[in-house]
Amino acid sequence: MTGKHLTEIYQLLFDRFGPQYWWPGETRFEIITGAILTQNTNWANVEKAIANLKSARLLTPEKLFSLEVMQLAELIRPAGYYRLKAKRLKNFLSWLFEDYAGQLENLEELSTDRLRDELLAVKGVGPETADSILLYAFDREVFVVDAYTARIISRHNLIEPGADYERLRELFQSNMPEDIQLFKEYHALLVRVGKEFCKPKTKCLDCPLEKLPHTLDIEYF
Repeated sequence: MTGKHLTEIYQLLFDRFGPQYWWPGETRFEIITGAILTQNTNWANVEKAIANLKSARLLTPEKLFSLEVMQLAELIRPAGYYRLKAKRLKNFLSWLFEDYAGQLENLEELSTDRLRDELLAVKGVGPETADSILLYAFDREVFVVDAYTARIISRHNLIEPGADYERLRELFQSNMPEDIQLFKEYHALLVRVGKEFCKPKTKCLDCPLEKLPHTLDIEYF
């Protein structure tokens, strides 16, 4: 029944919101950069930081790898926590250049499990960031979960509150078809409904999921 419920949630969201065209990015490296920069900030701020990198003609692995970390930090300042995020980008690039000659194409030969493990070993890359890179930059069959996912799915009684990242990810991957486009669209739709309706303080009226059984007496961040 879990798969049926997850499918019903997806269909209701898609019927209301339509395709989300997510994750935005003109190149694979832009998508990866955005995945690292979006930690603890909103996408509008990330767009400003990426626009700075584009304006400076620096949005390539080679150019950012050669750039001084403080110069990079100033360019990505709009993304917030810019010094920390500059270091995280540099950590990713150091791994890419030291182990894979700076070529994203060289990562394609890795299995999904191995690539995920290696990404998670990069300091500053957590599960959500790693899975975003895998799904959106490399088209791997990995479901991305986040705080919105946890809030929505537990409120709809499909998993207990406080379930960890891996349990949430497994819930989707075990009960949904392994479809890359479906995974991308579903993640984006959950973010959309989480931002507009299923907030820490709920706004159930006119929510696409309002008719489904749900629980509201749980505190969420």
